[in-house]
Amino acid sequence: MRGSVLPSIQMKKSFAWRPQLMRDTVMSKSRSRPALRRPTWILALVSFICVFLILAYFYSPKNSASCNLFSSSGCLFGRTPPSPARELTDDETASEVVVREILKTPPLQSKNPKIAFMFLTPGTLPFEELWENFFQGHEDKFTVYVHASKEKPVHASRYFADRDIHSEQVVWGKFSMVEAEKRLLANALLDPDNQHFVLLSDSCIPLHNFDYVYNYLMYTNVSFIDCFVDPGPHGTGRYSKHMLPEVDRSNFRKGSQWFSIKRQHAIVMMADSLYYTKFKLFCRPNLDGRNCYSDEHYLPTFFNLKDPGGLANWSVTYVDWSEGKWHPRAFRTQDVTYDLLRNITSIAESTHITSEDKKRILNTPCLWNGMKRPCYLFARKFYPETLGKLVQLFSNYTKV
Repeated sequence: MRGSVLPSIQMKKSFAWRPQLMRDTVMSKSRSRPALRRPTWILALVSFICVFLILAYFYSPKNSASCNLFSSSGCLFGRTPPSPARELTDDETASEVVVREILKTPPLQSKNPKIAFMFLTPGTLPFEELWENFFQGHEDKFTVYVHASKEKPVHASRYFADRDIHSEQVVWGKFSMVEAEKRLLANALLDPDNQHFVLLSDSCIPLHNFDYVYNYLMYTNVSFIDCFVDPGPHGTGRYSKHMLPEVDRSNFRKGSQWFSIKRQHAIVMMADSLYYTKFKLFCRPNLDGRNCYSDEHYLPTFFNLKDPGGLANWSVTYVDWSEGKWHPRAFRTQDVTYDLLRNITSIAESTHITSEDKKRILNTPCLWNGMKRPCYLFARKFYPETLGKLVQLFSNYTKV
């Protein structure tokens, strides 16, 4: 949750080598030695090996340390076969088939690939002027969608005018948040040129210029969905056994809701009804004495089950949780400086904090196509009062 220039072409180097033969002749003279009359040590060794093998056959080792003595893949003698995986339900089988077919089907190639910027807001967006500076000059490479859950927004930028979609009320912590995300995705998927989909809030700002963001998202094959294991009460502690058999406790994941996903994953999300319904019913506040929030668990858990290799496991939207409160730090005008923004753009490790009594800080390098790169393209939460300062600094802090 939380620049260097992105390489457009990574040069490949090949190395040739020539083997050289060295001939060394070593002459040695051996002296003949008289043979032992009675090689009793050899007989004893052979007898010991035979006894050892017989015992191993009848008393096959059960623990992994002993098994490895015989085979790198398990116990050689009397190995108990692993328990077969449970039989999938009809709904799970159908889900597996649909997701597999979507993921193995190459996405439609667009002559004009675009990024869909999807804003989830209660009303008017306070940073439209800043976003206009970001979008300007790149009109053919993006589309904007606005889901306003409380009141019809008043737009200050031409890029946001007439971009409102049908919206419903959204309540913090409720499943209506996930429903709004899905509503935004459905509208954005109607445009076949949209190849990447970014979910943003009304308090989000861009951290880089448009070209940097476009190249970062378009030229990688993963989706930036935050995903990690939190064994504490605000992670796995929110799990409900009602999610069985489809979602086991060991599969339960947590992450920031602010995703950036490729088109294939957006379609997979649209196609899912099984896990969507499980979380709608059994991951909600005040269920069995637990407060579960689907916007933090549904997508990380679902995609970890269906396509774990397709996830970056971090969000490209920076959020500061250093204060340890229920909500992240919100930045005021006095907080906004050039150094603050440049420091955020230079962060190259994603940080997760577990909710155990003895909290653990998990730092993971952000790898873009296998190379360590800055993690974040956007940041939140910024108060509306910071707009003037951000517009003033924009051209400086977004320089690559």
